[in-house]
Amino acid sequence: MEFWSLLIRTVIIYFVVFLIMRFMGKREIGKLSVFDLVISVMIAEIAVIVIEDTDRALWSGILPMAVLLFIQVVSAFMTMKSRKLRLLFDGKPSVIIDKGKLNSDVMRKQRYNLDDLMLQLRENKISAVSDVEFAILETSGKLSVIPKESSNASENIGMEGRESESSEQENRLKQYNQSKIIPSKFRFEILPIPLIMDGKVQDENLEKLEKTRFWLKNVLQEKDVTDFKDVFFCTIDHKGKLFVDTHDKKQR
Repeated sequence: MEFWSLLIRTVIIYFVVFLIMRFMGKREIGKLSVFDLVISVMIAEIAVIVIEDTDRALWSGILPMAVLLFIQVVSAFMTMKSRKLRLLFDGKPSVIIDKGKLNSDVMRKQRYNLDDLMLQLRENKISAVSDVEFAILETSGKLSVIPKESSNASENIGMEGRESESSEQENRLKQYNQSKIIPSKFRFEILPIPLIMDGKVQDENLEKLEKTRFWLKNVLQEKDVTDFKDVFFCTIDHKGKLFVDTHDKKQR
C-alpha cells in the first residue's frame, strides 16, 4: 500500500512541478537569475519533501508551490514593465575586460577568477585577452565577448590577402563617425545600449552618450519614425549602428 501511495504522489507532484515550470515561462529554462534560481530550488525542495513524507498531505506541498508560482508571475510582470525593478532583481552586467585590459576590481567584487575567465574566452574562440575589446559578465553568469576589430582584420588579411587603400580610408571614416556618436570615456556595461524601451526614452543612457532627445528624434525621423511612443525597442551598438523596432514589429 505504501509503495502505491509513493508512486501516486510522485506522479502527481511531477505533473504539478511540470505545470508550474511551464507557467513560469521559457525564460526560466533559457536564463536563470538569482531570483529565478531561488524560486526553482525552493520548488524542487518542497516537491522532494512531499514525495518522501507520505504522512504529509499533498496540499501542504502544492499550496506553497502555487504561492511561489504566484510570486514569480507577479514579479515577472512587474519587472517587464519597470526597468528599475529588473535591475533590482537581476542586477547589472559587469565589465570584466575593457579595451584589452582586465578589471581586477570588478572580478574581485563578482568573485570571478582567472580560470573562469579563460574558460569562457576559449568557449568564445578567443585565445588572448589583448584581442578582446569588451567582455561583459551577464547577470546569468555568461560572458559576452566583443573582439577587437583589429584582430578580426588581421584574420581577414591572412585569409583574403591585403586590404585595398580605399577600404582603409572607409574604415577610418567609420571610426571618425563612430567617435562622434560614442564618447571614448563611455563604459559599455550594457551592449547594445538601449535608447528606447517600450516607448520610453532612456534619458540616462542618452546623457552617457552626451546626446539629447532632439538628436534621437532626428535619427528616428531618418528611419520614418516620428514619435517615441511608436518605438518598441531602440538600441545603439559599440560601432554606432542604430537598431529600431517599432510596435508593428518592423525592423529598420
